[in-house]
Formats: sequence, structure tokens, C-alpha cells
Amino acid sequence: MRINWRLNLAVTGLAVSAAIGVALWPHAQASLAVVAAQDDPANLSELQVAFMLRADPVLIARNIDDALAAGDPDLAESFVALAREHQVALDEAQVQRVSDAVAAERAPTSVARRFATGLVTGQADDVASLSGTVAGDLFVFGDIRDAIREGKHLVMGEETDRLVLGLATAGLAVTAATYVSAGGAAPVRAGLTLVKDARKVGRLGEGLASWAGRSAREVVDTPMLQQAVASGSMLRPGQTATAIRAAFRAEKAGALVRLAKDVGRITEKVGTRGALDSLKLADGPKDIARAARLAEAKGGQTRAILKLLGRGALLLTAGAFNLALWLFGALMTLFSAVASLKAMTERATQSVIDRGKRRRLRRMQAAAASGQLVAAAPCG
Repeated sequence: MRINWRLNLAVTGLAVSAAIGVALWPHAQASLAVVAAQDDPANLSELQVAFMLRADPVLIARNIDDALAAGDPDLAESFVALAREHQVALDEAQVQRVSDAVAAERAPTSVARRFATGLVTGQADDVASLSGTVAGDLFVFGDIRDAIREGKHLVMGEETDRLVLGLATAGLAVTAATYVSAGGAAPVRAGLTLVKDARKVGRLGEGLASWAGRSAREVVDTPMLQQAVASGSMLRPGQTATAIRAAFRAEKAGALVRLAKDVGRITEKVGTRGALDSLKLADGPKDIARAARLAEAKGGQTRAILKLLGRGALLLTAGAFNLALWLFGALMTLFSAVASLKAMTERATQSVIDRGKRRRLRRMQAAAASGQLVAAAPCG
């Protein structure tokens, strides 16, 4: 009876472990796939978005409404592209509202207004305003303005934004390269401008800003720049640009140029707002490189992915703990099932052995009793 009780307990444990395992398996399988894709931003984000959509089928529709309410039709359009990729059905009226909003934003008068704003203020948040900002920097107006302003602060011993100063100085050097190469350096030029603009409007991630600030310090010869700024003027742009450009240390600018090139790649694939979203989330140049790979793979879906996943679109973050819990739960369930199966096998084997022993004992007892009866019978 005791063995039967233990056997029943082992069978029950195996059944419970199997039931829990069946429930955990889809989550554990998805978690394992996400962990395996941690070095591939496109695959990583696709798996995580699919997981989120299974848990919340109306997630995309809700985000489209939020984007339209916030006056960001570009983000809403990105969510429509994401829905199409994951075969999520959307209301036709909602899709039409997105199309109308995008058309209004891309109207010639609206584009011209934003271009002029970017040209004059040097701040960009979409393609049109970035075009104006880049145009200003290509004509050295924007970079000279920023270099002189921050350079004057440096000369006077006032608080100086070294990052903007370094980016403006590097921008003047790259602008010259852009003209020489007939536009070959244009993506780097646009990337430097966008990083500078992101810094001005507070949309540069803290970690990335810290790294870029250190890099910008290295590319500027401070004494030479101070001399250039002291004698520089917006009224003599050519002479001033040449003097400031001379303070640029090209041999120290490799990392900063690679960052700008990656930002330029993002801008080419998903637009200015997508690049600004990436700069806001990034904690360093490696994150921007990952964002560039994501943008090249996912195109118009990128902004929606970044909105849903944050830095989780670029690498495993705090969500990795939840993935680890699913995997740990699956492993513990597997261990429990194996332990229950082992116990059940042992109990069943012991039960068979005990039954065999009892049968042999009964036969021996029966044989002994038969022998005694024969011996006790009278002779004759």
C-alpha cells in the first residue's frame, strides 16, 4: 500500500508537470527565440512586437489614434505599415484618416513653411525642416552661427556647450568635403546636423550626449578655435569658416563621423523624426549603429517599433528578466517532470519486484505446507 501511494503521487506529479509545461511552452519558446535574436535588431523587434500583439490585438489601432491626436501623422503611418507587416486588420476609416493627415502634412505650403523654419532657426523635426537646416549648414551659415556663439562663451569663460561647438566645427570640415566629393559626404553632413539639432532641443539621450561630448572635445584644437572665434564674424563667412575649420582635428574624428554616418543612414530610410527617436533612445554609438540596421531592415515600420519597444528594439533590456523567468519556469517544470518520471519508474519497478517476491514466498510456503502434509500421512 505504501508503494502504491508513492506511485500514485509520482504519477500525479508527472501529470501536473506536463500540464504546466504545456501552458509554459509557447512563452518559453518565444523567450528563447528572443534571446537567440539579441544581436539582430530586426529579428529581435519582430519577435517582441508579435508577442505584444498576441497579448493585445488592438495595440496598433490604439497607438494610431494616439499619434493622430498628438499631431504626428508620420508615426501613425508607421503603425499602419507595422499592422500590414503583422497582418493586423485595421478599420478602413482609421486608415483613411491617417492618409488624409499625411497628405495635409506633405502639402507644398506646409513643406515650404517648415523648410524656412529649419533654415532660419537651425532646428529640425521632419524632412522639410531638416532640409532647411542642412541647407543652412551647407552654406556654412548654421555651423558658423553655432561655432561663433559657443566659441564666444568659451573665450569669455562662460558655460559652453562643447558638443554643439565640436559638431559645428566638424560640420564645417565635412561641408567642404561634401562640395569636393559632389555630395558623397552628404549623409555624414546631415547626420552631424541632426545630432546637433537633437542636442539643442533636448532629444539626445543622456548616455549618447555624454559620449558625443567627449568625442567633440577631442576633435577641436581649443587654442586655435579661440583665435578663430575672436576674429570671426558672420559678415565674413568664408574667412571665418576657413579659420574655424583649421581647428578641426580630422585624425580624432573617426568615431564622431561614424556616428553621423549611422544617423544619416537612419534619416535616409525612415526620415528625420525616426532619427530623432533613435537619438533620444540611444545610450551610445553602438545603439545608433543597431538603430541604423533596424531602419534598413524595417523601413517605414521603424518609428512604430521604437515607440512600442523603446531601447528594447535595439537590445535586450529590463525585459530580459521577464524572458529569463519564463525560461527558468520551463526548466523547473522540465526538471519536475523528469523527477516525477524517475520516481514513477522506480516505484513501478519496486512494485513489480515486491509482487514477484510475494508470489515466490507464497509458492514456497505452499510447497512447504504440501511437504509437511505428505510427511505427516501414515505409511501403508
